[in-house]
Amino acid sequence: MTERSPPLHGVHEDRGAKFTDFGGWAMPVTFDSIREEHAAVRERVGRFDVSHMGEIEVAGPDATALLNRLTTNDVSALSPGDSQYAAITTEEGVMLDDTIIYRLPDGTPAGEAVNAIEGMTNGNLGEPDGDPAYLFVPNAGHDEETYDRVVTHRDEWGLEAAVENTTTGWAMIAVQGPDAESAVDAAVTAGDAAALPRFDATVADVAGVPSWVARTGYTGEDGFEIVCPADAAEAVWAAFEDVQPCGLGARDTLRTEMGFLLSGQDFDPDDEPRTPDEAGIGFAVDLDTAFIGRDALAEQRDAGLTERFIGVRLLDRGVPRGGYAVTDGDLTRIGHLTSGTMSPTLEEPIGLGYLHVDHAVDGAEVAVVVRGDEKRAEVVEPPFLDR
Repeated sequence: MTERSPPLHGVHEDRGAKFTDFGGWAMPVTFDSIREEHAAVRERVGRFDVSHMGEIEVAGPDATALLNRLTTNDVSALSPGDSQYAAITTEEGVMLDDTIIYRLPDGTPAGEAVNAIEGMTNGNLGEPDGDPAYLFVPNAGHDEETYDRVVTHRDEWGLEAAVENTTTGWAMIAVQGPDAESAVDAAVTAGDAAALPRFDATVADVAGVPSWVARTGYTGEDGFEIVCPADAAEAVWAAFEDVQPCGLGARDTLRTEMGFLLSGQDFDPDDEPRTPDEAGIGFAVDLDTAFIGRDALAEQRDAGLTERFIGVRLLDRGVPRGGYAVTDGDLTRIGHLTSGTMSPTLEEPIGLGYLHVDHAVDGAEVAVVVRGDEKRAEVVEPPFLDR
C-alpha cells in the first residue's frame, strides 16, 4: 500500500507521469516511454527522482565503529567526501539490504546535515574537526527498519553515536548519461562537482541550493546523485529542465542491462535469501572487519558456492521474467531467474538470476522455461553491454 510521496510528486503529476507503488512510495514509472527514457540515458542524459531512497545520518565518536560492525565493507577507509558500496547482513550472512555510505564533513551533527552543508561550497568540506559523520542510504522502504537496527545495536554494544532517520528531510535527484557531467556543471552555481572522481562526493550549490553531490549512480553510465533539502527539490529539479525526465521503468531496464541487483527482487531475506558472494558483490565484503555475518561469509568462501548470480540471453522468442526456471535444455532444473526484460539497447530478451555454479559459465548453453516451453538461451556474465 502506497503511503509516502516524494517532494516532487506534484511536479511529476503536472508533467503527466504515470505512477507506481515502490517500497511504499508513489513514484513515477514513466514520463514518456521506457524506451525513450532509456535511450536518453544511454545516448545523452536523463534525470530521475530517487527520493524514495532512505537517508540515515550517523555521527559521534563511535560512528565509524558502529557502521563497520553493521556493514560488510571497511568504513574506516573513508575520508570526508568518500563513499562506498556495502551490504547489510544477518549472522547467517544473508543480505538484508545493499547500501551506499557517504562520509560527511567531520563534526556534522546527526540530523543536521541539511543545515551543516549550507556555506560549504567550492568543494570545501572543512578541516577535520569533530567526530566522524556519515550519510547511510538504504533502499526504498527500508529506512525505518534500518534505523531501528542501527539504534538497537548501538545500544547493545554501548557505542556513542547519534542516529537520525532524515529521509523526509532530503530529496535525491540522479542525473545520468554520457552528457551528465556537462549538465551538472551547468546547473552548479558554486563549487566544482564536475571534477569529482567516481564514488567521491562534495558540497556544491545546485541552482543556488546547497547540496551533497556524489558521482554515483545505478545505470552503468557516468552520472551524479544530488541530495538536497526536500523543500528545495523543485529548484534543483528545474535546473535540469532540458534533461529528459525518467521513471522507475527505465531505471529498471538500465540496471538490468548492467547486472545490478534490485533489493527485494534479486535478493530478499525471506523470499530470495542470498549472501553477497552468491549475489555477485563479494567485492563489497571485507573479511578483515568484524561485521555481523562475517564468520558465516568466511565459511562460505572456504566451502565454495553452489549457486551464483549471473545473466542469461534468450536465443528463441520470448521474454524472461523473475521466477522462471532455468534448465540444462533437457528438462533438468539448474536455477531460476529473479529479473528479466527486453533490453531496449540490445533489442534482445535478457534476464538475471541464480544458476548452479557448474552451469554459471559465460557462453554456456541453457534454457529458460517460458509458459511451459524450454526456450534456448545462453549464459552471459554481466554486464550485457560492452562498456
